[in-house]
Amino acid sequence: MDKPLKAAFFDLDGTLLSCNLVTTYAYYARNDRSLLKSAYQFARVLINVPVFFGLDLYSRTLFNVFFFRAYKGMHRDRLIGLADDLFEVTLKPSIYSGSAALLEETRAQGYRNVLVTGALDFTIRPIAIHFGFDEIICNRLEFRNHVATGKVLPPLVAEAEKASIIRGYAAREGIDLDSSCAFSDSTSDIPMLTATGHPVATNATRRLRRVAEQRSWPVVSLKDGKAGDSSYFPPFLRNALDRRIEARSG
Repeated sequence: MDKPLKAAFFDLDGTLLSCNLVTTYAYYARNDRSLLKSAYQFARVLINVPVFFGLDLYSRTLFNVFFFRAYKGMHRDRLIGLADDLFEVTLKPSIYSGSAALLEETRAQGYRNVLVTGALDFTIRPIAIHFGFDEIICNRLEFRNHVATGKVLPPLVAEAEKASIIRGYAAREGIDLDSSCAFSDSTSDIPMLTATGHPVATNATRRLRRVAEQRSWPVVSLKDGKAGDSSYFPPFLRNALDRRIEARSG
């Protein structure tokens, strides 16, 4: 079977689920084998929340560089071993109700579903399997002797680098970006959104909603979507779905 020549690029945190990088790290911090170390790591997260928030508003790239330092000293096997529990306890319950149906529809319409996230590879593996993504583009921690250094292997997936990675991916895979679409909740992903012909502000922050309205982008919410309900799909998907239904009934 030929691969699809168009892709749907999805951000993760805030777009398909309500969790974020801080929530994910907090789970690992709470579940360290050493109670003392666990308490210290979790307290450090709480203390730095205002710093994380400020950095995120200023630059998602700087936020990632600073935030991933918190993983320094964690063992690779422990991080991977907790990933399935993280998914069941924290990530899966936070999935927006309309996310699965949206992914199913893009797949049905011939898009290759690609996850493009600043999250770390071991944390997203179970959720990528859950959604059935065709490809995954994400961040990867550097390890030495199986211990995290706190650094991220290049390229760091964030902001304009996301768009650059997508363009490179499209060139290698023969993807037509003008026919492709992208979904995100944040202004930090505007470069990713504008790399495709169909940008969609998804569960948009106020800042992204304003940009979307100025540029006439569709704004959708996955928070209240239900199986069988296509009313929250962006128009380009909904119109194609309606034509498909008419063709079947005709």
